[in-house]
Amino acid sequence: MNIAARMAQIAPFHVMELMARAQALEAEGRSIIHMEVGEPDFATADPILEAAQRFLSGGHVHYTAALGLQQLREAISSWYHTRYGLEVSPARIVVTAGASGALLLALGVLVNPGDEWLLPDPGYPCNRHFVRLLEGKPVSLAVEAASNYQPTAEQLAAAWTDRTRGLLVASPANPTGTLLDHDTLAALARVVATRSGTLLVDEIYHGLTYGVDARSALAISDDIFVINSFSKYFGMTGWRLGWLVAPQRYVREIEKLAQNLYIAPSTVAQHAALAAFQPETTAILEARRREFSLRRDVLLPGLRELGFKIAAEPRGAFYVYSDCSGFADDSFSLCQELLTEAGVAATPGLDFGSNAPQRHMRFAYTIERAQIKEGLARMAAFLNSR
Repeated sequence: MNIAARMAQIAPFHVMELMARAQALEAEGRSIIHMEVGEPDFATADPILEAAQRFLSGGHVHYTAALGLQQLREAISSWYHTRYGLEVSPARIVVTAGASGALLLALGVLVNPGDEWLLPDPGYPCNRHFVRLLEGKPVSLAVEAASNYQPTAEQLAAAWTDRTRGLLVASPANPTGTLLDHDTLAALARVVATRSGTLLVDEIYHGLTYGVDARSALAISDDIFVINSFSKYFGMTGWRLGWLVAPQRYVREIEKLAQNLYIAPSTVAQHAALAAFQPETTAILEARRREFSLRRDVLLPGLRELGFKIAAEPRGAFYVYSDCSGFADDSFSLCQELLTEAGVAATPGLDFGSNAPQRHMRFAYTIERAQIKEGLARMAAFLNSR
């Protein structure tokens, strides 16, 4: 049997090889500090768990509508009003099987074979792979620290061609943790709109910002697609639940695609998520945000003291994207050495694109502060011994 040609351009997560090695070392009794995982270490908040348990006790776990529970769509709409002061109709909100499901639905109704989509590089790898899966052509925008690893309106205008159909950005971004300020995002939206293109904004790390509150792209225009998730701020990674806010004219097409791709999002997860917006849940999540900020304030200066260069300071998510070229010519090899010799796992830049990946690596502060300090101490001992 033949493998589809598109698979040659869909790369694996290289960090998975390192994770497999880390697990093997742990099985041998080694202690590993995990700073490679982009997943909050906190357990699901109790009010969310309790809501799921109450629902399950009734035993009626059936399909929901493909667009999601109406109560949850309304709750998300209310959340936009409370948090951002925005009026977002529940009719525009699609509950999805994770943010990945939201991204696939959005691109599924937007991408035609041969369409070019612009994506910042470095960036989340699935974005370009989904464009390729749908027979589009992902085009990298090399973004640098000088612009917070985010595209500028001038760069976007220069890169746009008659084959370009849209721009996909993330704020806060993975792997850099940087934000697009609202004026820059509005300028990007104007460039896209004047070219009759589409702007898709990934806001899955909204809520996890430090020293600044991010504004939603939905404040700029109703024609922008916005993706969000219950995974990061709400701490529900394994529940696999996200949402998409789309222009009204696309909702029916998105609904048809959702019906065919996965029928409906997880019913249990949706009923659990109804508790995610309760005041007692918000209090828990905000305490966790403060803890992430404290972790960031340990890792960021600690890496700099070791000699890693962080030219664009992360203000969101839970990542530090660092230049490691002072230690090695190849970040993947350095990650392997750190794991094997120091017992510290991190993610090589190779996973995030083609813009100088060998010079960069990502550290996640999704572990306790004591572990971060231990990881820094282990790296210091290793680097000083080389």
